[in-house]
Amino acid sequence: MKTNKSLLSLAVACGLMSASATVNAAGFQLAEYSATGLGRAYAGEAAMADNASSQWRNPALLTHLEGTQVSVGAIYVDPNIDIEGTSNNGAKPATSSDFAHDAVIPNFYISHKYNDKFALGFALGTNYGMETDLGKEFAGANHGNEASIISMEANLNAAYQVTDALSIGGGLRYVQAEGSFGATATGTLPTGTTLKYMEGDDTAFGWQVGTVWQVNEANRIGFTYKSEVDLKLEGHAKGAGFDLIALSPTPQKYAGSMQLALPATAELATYHQLTEKVTIHTSFNWTDWSSFEKLVADIPEFADERTQLIKEENWKDNYRFAVGSTYQYNSKLQLRTGIAYDTSAVDEEHRTATIPETDRLWLSIGAGYQWSEQLSLDAGFTYIMAKDAKMHESDPKADAFGGNFEGEVSGSIWLVGVQANYKF
Repeated sequence: MKTNKSLLSLAVACGLMSASATVNAAGFQLAEYSATGLGRAYAGEAAMADNASSQWRNPALLTHLEGTQVSVGAIYVDPNIDIEGTSNNGAKPATSSDFAHDAVIPNFYISHKYNDKFALGFALGTNYGMETDLGKEFAGANHGNEASIISMEANLNAAYQVTDALSIGGGLRYVQAEGSFGATATGTLPTGTTLKYMEGDDTAFGWQVGTVWQVNEANRIGFTYKSEVDLKLEGHAKGAGFDLIALSPTPQKYAGSMQLALPATAELATYHQLTEKVTIHTSFNWTDWSSFEKLVADIPEFADERTQLIKEENWKDNYRFAVGSTYQYNSKLQLRTGIAYDTSAVDEEHRTATIPETDRLWLSIGAGYQWSEQLSLDAGFTYIMAKDAKMHESDPKADAFGGNFEGEVSGSIWLVGVQANYKF
């Protein structure tokens, strides 16, 4: 379970812990699929046919890409997230600094226009991932102190030109994911005693569809929808909390699993060519986080207590608004900029230290350089400001191992991406 980013929302049994991340997009979602889009804060993506990476956000855009194209790149994510708070367990500091780990998110795309009507594409990337570690000395560790998730996704996409103005597309998504989470005692039991730790992995399929309407030469509208992906993370569990349930006098490992749904998403985007040099693009994104209501663990060895409610999450749908612009400086150089606003997927009463979910403001700049007729290079830079947000964690079972916790999260994220695109 190594690095990647955003927030996991898994949890430990009996309400002792829940984990998730909010470093980039809402929840444990990642938006970073290309350096091209990064430079404009991912505004207009479902309507932007820049290169082979466009299929990730809208497979219908494959019909707008000529010949065979390949894009490969990576984005470095550096979150700086801090928590300060108080706990009725005064023996430990109620703070944690820079607890979300940095990561490099790679991507690879290839597209091929078979004829005037039909195009195919293949994509490798990720939509979800994170790693956080609040530390065993964190005063709220009894509610959760570590979490990680890695997801990798492969898409096989196709698109068809229905009319001169309308294209449709779709794709099959294959998702591989693994996750871990843990909570440790901050009182009652010796410091650092593992209360609950679980890890598991799974693979699953999803799908996506999209459409593009070329209103006229200067205006384009795109819409895309990605399905929910249901995962059953199977692995093992251990810790004093599980031993108490099993009435085991010695530490044990228990086979177990947990359901985790990667939520459905949708995007409506526009592209407007204002002049020969200036274009404006917009996006409205929706993520179905309201489907994330609770976490339930299944541990067969626990007989009558096999299925356990871990935590009520009660998340809500998240929305994202983005506006960007592209300026064609000359035949070689293209400049990009954008601004976006992500709304939080959780209200204050449900926010926790391991889920410091909050609103975010994106400020982005980028550039593209046409190195040759076949090769172009892209770079993007984004600074994300996370809104300060309060939280309160209190659960009778978790409080017994260290008390409740109240705090405030603050932070920012730096994103830097590069990408190479080649046309055959």
